[in-house]
Amino acid sequence: MGKKVKKEVEPPPKDVFDPLLIESKTAATVVLMLSSPEEEVLAKACDAIYKFASKGDENKVTLLGLGAVERLYKLISHEDPIVRRNAMMVFGIMASNHDVKKLLRELDVTNALLSHLVPEEDVVIHEFATLCLAQMAVEYTTKVQIFEQGGLEPLIRLLDSPDPDVKKNSVECIYLLVQDFQSRAAVSELNVIPPLLELLKSEYPVIQLLALQTLEVISKDRETRIILGENQGLDCLLKILETNEFNDLHVEALAVLGNCLEDVHAMQLIQQTGGLKKLLSFVGDSTVPDIQKNAAKAIAKAAYDSENRKILNEEEVETCLINLLEIDNDGVKVAASQAISAMCENLSSKRVFGLQGIPQLVELLSSNNEEVKEAAVIALANLTTASPSNSSTVAEAEGIEPLVKTLNAQRDGAVANAAAVLTNMAMQEPLRLSIQSHGAMSALAEPLRSTNSQVQSRAVLLVAALGCDADARAELRNAGGLGPLVELLHSKNKEVRRNACWAVMVCASDELTAVELCRLGALDILEEINLSTGRKNNFSEAALEKLLDNNLSQKYSQMGYLSSSNIITDGFYDYGQIKPGIKLLSLEELSMQELTDRRATIFINAKPQEDVLAVEEKPQNSSYEQTTLSPVSRKSSREKSSLLVSPVEEKQEPPGRRSSFSKSSSREKGSRKGKGKKEEEKMIDVTQVISKVQDEINQENAQWQPPPDFVLLDYINDASKTILPLTTTREQVVALAQFVADKMGGAIEKEKLHDFSWELHISEIEYELKSNVVPIGKVKKGTFYHRALLFKVIADRIGIGCSLVRGEYNRAWNEVKLVDDSPQGVTGLLLPPQEYIVDLMFEPGFLMKQGSAEADQYKRI
Repeated sequence: MGKKVKKEVEPPPKDVFDPLLIESKTAATVVLMLSSPEEEVLAKACDAIYKFASKGDENKVTLLGLGAVERLYKLISHEDPIVRRNAMMVFGIMASNHDVKKLLRELDVTNALLSHLVPEEDVVIHEFATLCLAQMAVEYTTKVQIFEQGGLEPLIRLLDSPDPDVKKNSVECIYLLVQDFQSRAAVSELNVIPPLLELLKSEYPVIQLLALQTLEVISKDRETRIILGENQGLDCLLKILETNEFNDLHVEALAVLGNCLEDVHAMQLIQQTGGLKKLLSFVGDSTVPDIQKNAAKAIAKAAYDSENRKILNEEEVETCLINLLEIDNDGVKVAASQAISAMCENLSSKRVFGLQGIPQLVELLSSNNEEVKEAAVIALANLTTASPSNSSTVAEAEGIEPLVKTLNAQRDGAVANAAAVLTNMAMQEPLRLSIQSHGAMSALAEPLRSTNSQVQSRAVLLVAALGCDADARAELRNAGGLGPLVELLHSKNKEVRRNACWAVMVCASDELTAVELCRLGALDILEEINLSTGRKNNFSEAALEKLLDNNLSQKYSQMGYLSSSNIITDGFYDYGQIKPGIKLLSLEELSMQELTDRRATIFINAKPQEDVLAVEEKPQNSSYEQTTLSPVSRKSSREKSSLLVSPVEEKQEPPGRRSSFSKSSSREKGSRKGKGKKEEEKMIDVTQVISKVQDEINQENAQWQPPPDFVLLDYINDASKTILPLTTTREQVVALAQFVADKMGGAIEKEKLHDFSWELHISEIEYELKSNVVPIGKVKKGTFYHRALLFKVIADRIGIGCSLVRGEYNRAWNEVKLVDDSPQGVTGLLLPPQEYIVDLMFEPGFLMKQGSAEADQYKRI
């Protein structure tokens, strides 16, 4: 045998370290190991850090502070698959911390993460890379980064992954991304629908839920809904609803279905397959509030299309919605009310809801939940629009009182729509009166002050609807509603401004309200609006005209003209011409001023005797020798106006005393001369009793009024007896002119006009009354403007049509329209009326044709 040769083993190189097992219980040491050049050390360090980070958020913060994230970021792209995998696992779990996510965004890790979503990469890397992306995608900036870096496509591809965790993370990330419209538009082109529908078959509920939530978001786009229908997505959704074990998915499935039902094609398809009937039946049988709410929302979305409303009506959706109003859940009530609002566009549905749903909606107006109240009143607004029968049903359901209360609700939508319902109802007079009786005008004072333009617009529309009644106007006036109404004329909102003009036009229908509106500045604002071509509207001019027509004192002072249709009534006064922008004081305010040297204000107040409570009989020789008590006077029965005292008998008052309209005369003896003492005392007692009763009756409505002018009343009565019986208007005009001239100092020769000392006469009256406010019956020597005013007053009372025009230099004249006689020898010829100026000064009764030289001369003498 040969000799055995022994083989020698070479010793290891001197620079190679023997394998060493290192154990560390400090995170800092392990983090340092992440910088090792050895794959095994790196892999084990990553594994140790993963376990450490999994124990809680505090550990993640510790690792962040030790700089672990930066080191791990380098390792997720390591060439060794195990190191890469373990580093990605740490990344995925660390990303749940807010501070870590912030650093990851700064490091711009999304591109590196997306690069690992390729098919050949390890499935564990897919899992934790998608987990990291899903946790980062909650931030908008990260969503943008993922989209711009092409992240949607690999994420959608991973929906087919065999690993459920990869599917879950990927669909969650996609769900977050499609919240942004750019990603939502892109996913349809990337064919996301089929894999999402496939995920609905998953055995994991969380994956099914995320898939449905994603479908709910992307199905808001019409293109996606079409693709969903083409891929039998509707059948898939209905099967989920029909499966009891999927009851935890029913709410989300309904949300997706609701989006799909917005398309007529989808609606028709579901109806044809019987799916719509099943859906409504499912909703009716369900006791889950979220399902009922989502079903109502789905119906509401679908009902915005007219064809869909028709289909829903055919399937008797109204019954389903009315039943939902009875559910004891505020969210369901809101959704059902909103669906009813949408379905009201269908007239057949509107009739059904009117017969069955209005009482339930009215009941919801008393809900403590403001959102429920708002949804109910919006539904009622839609139901009563252009539907008198539904408006009546609301009243029959005792809806007026809660609607009026809703005018002061907390939510602007509730207030605006409550006003809309009441406006719809006010189109019927009985309902309007009922609304008024519930204090609607008082309740509107606050909505008129709202800063919400919809509330403002609806509120002033209701004012316009109710303001045709005098009591309603008085209520708004007393509630302080006219001020905010006038302020809305300033609105920059075109609709609000237009509606405010309309409301002002309606409210200006009586003198008291018109005067108050003028006092609040409505006249100036309307004039300003009408000068602007951009702000002027159909109602602004009409409002201005109505305002002036019911405040003739303002109109005459400002415009210097009253037409034949402007009938002068008691309370009118001629202050003289005022400049634009100058406020015209009320007659009461003027009467309270001390005597000045300005021109006298002539007022009209010919109240009939039966309207004035007389204390004693009126002497035949003097209309002023009478003690009277106005029904609305605040004075005691022993007081009387100094107008009833002759200048000779009047006791001198101390200087600086206020107007005689607010102070009583001290003389009573003279006015009762010839009366027995017992009779006088008896009359005083009677007066005091009557005064007390009258004050109680009129306490709420008491307001200042000027003393009656019995001389003017006598003028009117005399003119009625002597002038009215005349056969032609021409004869009446001539006779009235002569009558007026006779009462105002007679005819004046043109050459001696300057000797007609009417100014001194007026001054004496002013001094006598201690006021610039003078009753026209007191004027015995009147010039042009006194006579023209008296002519107009009497003409209006006895039915002669005439206008009153103010000229310059104390000129004023009356214009009348008369039909001239037919030319001689011509019979049956009807000539158009001609306009004439009536001479009241020089040849009283002489008629001057308008435009003639003599008429022009009369105006400017």
